[in-house]
Amino acid sequence: MGEIVLAAKMTHVPTMLMSEQEGPIKGKRQAAIDGHFEIARRARELGADTVVICDTHWVINAGFHINANRRFEGMFTSNEFPQFIQDLPYAYEGNPELGDAIAAKASQMGAYTLSHRLDSLELEYGTLVPMRFMSRAHEMKVVSVAAWCTVHGHDESRIVGEAIRAAIEDSDSRVLLVASGSLSHKIWANRDYAANNGTFTISSEFNRQMDLHVLEMWKRGDHATFLKMLPEYAQYCCGEGAMHDTAMLYGALGWDGYEGKCEVVTEYFPSSGTGQTNVIFPVG
Repeated sequence: MGEIVLAAKMTHVPTMLMSEQEGPIKGKRQAAIDGHFEIARRARELGADTVVICDTHWVINAGFHINANRRFEGMFTSNEFPQFIQDLPYAYEGNPELGDAIAAKASQMGAYTLSHRLDSLELEYGTLVPMRFMSRAHEMKVVSVAAWCTVHGHDESRIVGEAIRAAIEDSDSRVLLVASGSLSHKIWANRDYAANNGTFTISSEFNRQMDLHVLEMWKRGDHATFLKMLPEYAQYCCGEGAMHDTAMLYGALGWDGYEGKCEVVTEYFPSSGTGQTNVIFPVG
């Protein structure tokens, strides 16, 4: 019987890659990188063999979708930020049986989901950035779940999360579950970016205060209250991918019955107007 051994909400900002390159960003995102290393280290200690990543950079407009290739290999350049992420090589093993099982479970439970084994279906950088760093600390198979959901409700994403857990428990996989996305996500307007040192600042003080409040709720385990405010939080604070990654995470952890006291492993930081962090959601 498989299990989710660890869960996390993780940043995937492109400046993490730039932090390891020569230039003005060098070294500036080391805390976020170290957070990825720490999450992967703990996953290794807990015997995780697979990471399931709910990716808010994979946009979908109908149904839910899972990239369940047996192997992922290629060279990635972001069409959103080609100046930030370009010619990024990657090579990871997949867990296609688990990906297929999640899709089948989700469809049975009422959230129509398709699993794909297509060599031409690339991974998005909400998966590739965390794997870039976590793979250095621990080699895991990868399953990527689309979580930039444009015409979907959080209730459906909750079902996908429940299906993720059910499929894992029916398998022999030990899984690190990742919600890959920011907290607030109001990127600076293009005309205002440079004037506000946008790479290192938040675009809204209201959003920053809400983000910090949410982190305190997570740390004390007040998830039931957070879930009551999730729709408005995602709407008014421009949650990345409408925070469907977070809804999937909570669906897998038991929704408002989850009481784990979260651990912030990377202190909150602003990036391009958005609010970012790495947070461990304990399980078991």
